[in-house]
Amino acid sequence: MKIFTIDAQEISDWESFHDVFAKQFNFPAYYGRNMDAWNDCMSDIGECVAIHINNVTKLKDKNREIYDSLIECSAFINWRSTKDGSDPIVALAFYD
Repeated sequence: MKIFTIDAQEISDWESFHDVFAKQFNFPAYYGRNMDAWNDCMSDIGECVAIHINNVTKLKDKNREIYDSLIECSAFINWRSTKDGSDPIVALAFYD
């Protein structure tokens, strides 16, 4: 399992969210910068990844919509993967 670390202090809005994830996960140039595209890119990683989110309370306080979407989309990716008999893909770990 690969471990990626995201500093939530770098995320203030949707633009910065997509900037941070695109850079960290090396998303392709055609990445659509929306949560449907995020789901597709994360699903295409091909292995289970742990995403350590540092300063998560700041993200939760700053932009609850992004915080909730991160959780919901990660759960969706795992559901989609496991319903076909594969392993979950995204493990989230939150740190302050």
